Amino acid sequence: MTTAAARHKVDLSAALDIKRIRSDFPILDLKVGGKPLVYLDNAASSQMPQPVIDRLVRYQQTEHANIHRGVHHLSEVATGAYEEARRKVQRFINAREEREVLFTSGTTEGINLVMHGYGRKFIGKDDEIILTTLEHHSNIVPWQMLAEEKGAKIRVVPINDAGELLVDEYEKLFNEHTKFVGVMHVSNALGTINPVKHMIDFAHARGVPVLVDGAQAAPHLPVDVQALDCDFYAFSGHKLCGPTGIGILYGKATILERMQPFKGGGDMILSVTFEKTTYNTIPHKFEAGTPPIAAAIGLGAAVDYISAIGIDKIAKYEVDLLNYAQEQVNAMPGVRIIGTSEKKAAVMSFAIDGVHPHDVGTLLNQDGIAIRTGHHCAQPVMQRFKVPATSRASFAFYNSMSEVDALIAGIRNVQKVFA
Repeated sequence: MTTAAARHKVDLSAALDIKRIRSDFPILDLKVGGKPLVYLDNAASSQMPQPVIDRLVRYQQTEHANIHRGVHHLSEVATGAYEEARRKVQRFINAREEREVLFTSGTTEGINLVMHGYGRKFIGKDDEIILTTLEHHSNIVPWQMLAEEKGAKIRVVPINDAGELLVDEYEKLFNEHTKFVGVMHVSNALGTINPVKHMIDFAHARGVPVLVDGAQAAPHLPVDVQALDCDFYAFSGHKLCGPTGIGILYGKATILERMQPFKGGGDMILSVTFEKTTYNTIPHKFEAGTPPIAAAIGLGAAVDYISAIGIDKIAKYEVDLLNYAQEQVNAMPGVRIIGTSEKKAAVMSFAIDGVHPHDVGTLLNQDGIAIRTGHHCAQPVMQRFKVPATSRASFAFYNSMSEVDALIAGIRNVQKVFA
């Protein structure tokens, strides 16, 4: 093992008790084809620790009821747990008020909520929306839909060969028609950490609101929405060791109050007649119908779990894992990393000469190694790098150095098979 790897191992063991943490994740004991599971697809969905599973089971077994409407015991208990989960998220992202935290089904719904609730009300013909080349499809397609409906235009920030946004070009896109900016905090395809604070400040100086897609940032970096001063911030529970079907949209209260509802139905109203409906206050105005109560409570438990470990420690650990993996890959002939930004989160996209990414994923799976292959719902990124797809290994705080070693051995095996 290289000296660099040895240094990484010392640093990592000092930062986190990986053996204990891994024992919290029962799925990591799984065998795939008789081999230990090496789960490196965390950017798609992270795994769930036992305390979160236990909290979900406890709710279903002893607390389940619909919320907000009932005066009986179970309804009050469920309502309390649901709203406490909101407060946990508020503290996790440092929102000013709990009413600024909206439960959604995930990042995608959060972005669509902003498009419908804010965009359809305040963006019109010939207005311009700034997006970036790095965006996930969920932060492209809704704005294309809006632009087509309203006659607005989309302007796109380019990236360099390292996968970094060209900030000078971003600034040049602004004019009197600019009405909105959408930018991801961390690229799901490349791992690039974008300079969102600077981008927000620049936009705000020109009176332009900013939505940040934080799906890949919230699980890996400290997020302080007040410090960022973003107008909206969206992320998903299932990438944060929580359940699927739950997510968060943070919005500044002053903006949420001006927006129109995304969905109509129960609980988002104060009164209804056939002549007029009066909408509820935020956040309930944007949470129509019975919400994913169990999932929201599970997300609260996931936030507790992550917070107990420490998001700062998690960030450092995962960057050390990433750096070790990239050092190994950079030393391998015939393999190149796509996305070489100086500031990256725990994502490594790579290409093996002469081997399609789907073949890479298939062969690694035979060794029990789970990675993601494809365009990662970021086709403009693939077009920029002139590749149809990449192989993507994405790390979490419960991954180990030995799992990185297994990935590197698996890549070498792929090369041998296709030699």
